[in-house]
Amino acid sequence: MKRTLAALAAFCALSPVFAQSSAPAVQTAASAPAATKREARVEERIAQLHASLKITPQQEAQWSKFADVMRDNGRTMADLYRQRIAQRDTMSALDDMKQYEQITQANADGTKRLVEAFDPLYASLSPEQKKLADASFREDHSKARQNRAHRRSHAAGADAASTTKP
Repeated sequence: MKRTLAALAAFCALSPVFAQSSAPAVQTAASAPAATKREARVEERIAQLHASLKITPQQEAQWSKFADVMRDNGRTMADLYRQRIAQRDTMSALDDMKQYEQITQANADGTKRLVEAFDPLYASLSPEQKKLADASFREDHSKARQNRAHRRSHAAGADAASTTKP
């Protein structure tokens, strides 16, 4: 179980959609569609996990708490990123670092709350459901790692191409 919780924590730490904080919301007209997309992704993930874990009616109370934390974390991170985008043209380097610190702390705090909500849910799962959860989170972690590697290689290629042009 500790390995699964560690995998869950690692996955969630890498997924800003799960983090939470009490940062003020700054919303612009341009960010409204992005916020709606983020909320939709969180809801899709909740529905996908609910189905793949085969949550039973007896597990719904624990599931609801876990899903609510996912939603709260998603809203919080969306708010923090909207705030960052809205202020990016006026931030000093120090402001940028402080805001990054706030996002990183919110991510850590949100992951802690997510693990706390997942622990009783995981304990209520049948052995079959635990295997499904273990496989699902392991797969998600691998996908996140592949996506990061792809973004890094794409960015490196773009940087190399931009330096070769006069």
